[in-house]
Amino acid sequence: MSSSLTEATDPHCLRAGESARLLAGHPWRRFVVLGDSVAEGLCEPVDGYPDVQWADRIAAELDAARPGLAYRNLGLRGLRAHEVRASQLGPAVEFGPDLALVVCGGNDAFRQAYDADAVDAELAAIVTALRAAGADVVTVGMFDVSHSPAVPERLRESLGERMRRLAARTRALGERLGTLHVHLTDHPAVADPGLYSTDGRHGSARSDAIAAAETIRRLGAHLAACGEAGCHT
Repeated sequence: MSSSLTEATDPHCLRAGESARLLAGHPWRRFVVLGDSVAEGLCEPVDGYPDVQWADRIAAELDAARPGLAYRNLGLRGLRAHEVRASQLGPAVEFGPDLALVVCGGNDAFRQAYDADAVDAELAAIVTALRAAGADVVTVGMFDVSHSPAVPERLRESLGERMRRLAARTRALGERLGTLHVHLTDHPAVADPGLYSTDGRHGSARSDAIAAAETIRRLGAHLAACGEAGCHT
């Protein structure tokens, strides 16, 4: 299905002017990203979609709505949740963010020995420290990569179960700790093979475009709710 789409015609991507409307008047000045390869940005090119990764897209939209954004991406491929906390949390807090995107746990869930409680503890430590430093924190339930055609059939069921468990637990953790959670795992496009790269582990440029759109919509919903409630972001 996705082969005939472009970002301009994709029903799941941002429409012209949508981001500017959603992010108008946003307060964020310092945006930091922590995580693994998904945070770093390993997306496979797709015709019709700019080759710009997810976090960079979010930063660009934030800066377009309010120029002068300071942006730092600490994401690094291959890291498990405990390694993200150990190597990136300190630099992230030192950066002084008021908005943080945290994407990790996927490399843990790829393992048969995935320890959900241990990953929860690492994510909770990261989120709690960032919140204490004054940042709004975005957490993510990632696309279920078990739908990728590059994943061997014999592995799909168990991998999908682990990916969905990670997503469900991250969403529950986000609710408990007050994050802005973006749940992509049950997205309408999740089973489209065009959403995934040929390595069976990452997404395509289309998945990054959709993830960016959903993240910006979540930020916009937060801003709208705060505007109605008179809260401070």
